[in-house]
Amino acid sequence: MSKAATGQSRPQLQEAIQEIVDAGIAGVQLRVHDQRGDWAGSAGVSRLGAAAKPPTDGRFRIGSTTKTFTATVVLQLVGEDKIGLDTPVADYLPQFGLDRRITVRMLLQHTSGLFEFTGQSYPDGTYVAGIPWSGKEWVDNRFRTYRPEDLVRFALSKPALFAPGTDWSYSNTNYVLARLLIEKVTGHSYADEVQRRIVRPLGLSGTVVPGTSPQIPGPHAHAYYQYEEAGQPKTVDITRQNPSWISSAGEMISTTKDLNTFISALLGGRLLPRPLLAEMLKPHATSDPTSDYGLGLFELHADANCSGTILINHNGSVQGYATLMYSTPDGSKSLTASLTYVDDVAAASSLQGVYTTAVQMLTKLEFCGG
Repeated sequence: MSKAATGQSRPQLQEAIQEIVDAGIAGVQLRVHDQRGDWAGSAGVSRLGAAAKPPTDGRFRIGSTTKTFTATVVLQLVGEDKIGLDTPVADYLPQFGLDRRITVRMLLQHTSGLFEFTGQSYPDGTYVAGIPWSGKEWVDNRFRTYRPEDLVRFALSKPALFAPGTDWSYSNTNYVLARLLIEKVTGHSYADEVQRRIVRPLGLSGTVVPGTSPQIPGPHAHAYYQYEEAGQPKTVDITRQNPSWISSAGEMISTTKDLNTFISALLGGRLLPRPLLAEMLKPHATSDPTSDYGLGLFELHADANCSGTILINHNGSVQGYATLMYSTPDGSKSLTASLTYVDDVAAASSLQGVYTTAVQMLTKLEFCGG
């Protein structure tokens, strides 16, 4: 059921998430924070074949939104002089034989040129496959454990995409290396550092770094995957999976409330000193003309949203779950959401269309006055 924390209803937002469900998404959880206070709502179903709506503050897999947490921990260590932002990563992780031109900044900025371990397209049109993360092969092996070191070594066995620092290409490999960097300089696990530095100080009671655990603890909506078997479509509940295949690039579990608190605190200066927050938000051109990338965060250009509005975000997706996390640069207004759906390779283009429309509709309503 929808609720308004301040007692104010938001009929336009409720209608919008219902439209998203009507377009083919199984369930939506949405939360906004602005001058009117907090509002949370949901639409659709928590589980296929059931009537119950998704819980308005249920947990979900946040996918690549994890990267913002990872980057924040690295930058905190930079602030403590335990890591140099422009120091070669090889100085900290010599066991991988990394190109010494690759710096810590390049990992967080996606300018290292390292092969994407889930598969990489090269400029000449060739495609090199990565680890299985889709199709029947992934479904059948979704409880397999991957060690982060093995993901990195696999990536390093493939040709680099470009010379370090000469271009931009989004690569999960960068953020798995960032995890190993955190663990090397602190002597603690990545999960422990995220808990100690972000989760506990901010009181993020619904946020989990699962490691190899397949569970989503507490109330949550379910996600599904569809593939073809013997010429027939087969739909599988893939809510439970071992997320070690994506590691610190996309493994975390959270809630719309916790993500709202996190992005507001981060941009409000509560997690990083102002000079490091400025480094995090320093834009670097991406392959998308509508956005730039800092260190674990995107900056969306004004023309991509509405006149005079800059948005900071990092969305995420992982089989059957899509996460939205948007904020104004000062953290005063934010929107967080989870979409659950049947992940279907055959219908990927239509699903992408629904997702794109959903993002445009929700950000316009919240940040552009309707």
